Amino acid sequence: TELGKKAEHYMKRGELVPDELILGLIEETLEAIKGGFILDGFPRTVSQAKSLDSLLESMGIALNGVVLLKVPDEAIVERLSARRVCPKCGAVYNMIFSPPAHNETCDRCGAHLVRREDDEPETIRNRLEVYHEQTAPLITYYGEKGLLIEVDGTGRLEEVTRRIEGALQKLAA
Repeated sequence: TELGKKAEHYMKRGELVPDELILGLIEETLEAIKGGFILDGFPRTVSQAKSLDSLLESMGIALNGVVLLKVPDEAIVERLSARRVCPKCGAVYNMIFSPPAHNETCDRCGAHLVRREDDEPETIRNRLEVYHEQTAPLITYYGEKGLLIEVDGTGRLEEVTRRIEGALQKLAA
């Protein structure tokens, strides 16, 4: 879509997509689908949440809930700094939870795996600081509305997936 192309322009330059554009994309998508939806990574601020509330209200859509994955900061640093990606085929590994069969080598294509620049421990800690300043207030915002469901995000992928599915089933009931 035209809005998608505009968003892509920002993303290709590594810039944040403006809130108005994201909200436009959400509105465009919600108009095209029937049934429920899940947003991942939005909203990130209380201001964005209030804008989303206004959009949903104008469309006659009620928000059923918000799932918060609870993971201690150091576990996040450990998990993300252990992530490796294949520059050739895009496969993603975690050297702790889902390592490749041969150390630092892609199982699919045999290329040498690399760590993304934004997966350096110091970069992750900086992102966590931004999270605590800007995004953590959403916990209170949605908690006060009775919409917050906290899910333990620690453990293996399969375990966390089961917990998320359980939370989503409660929302759908």
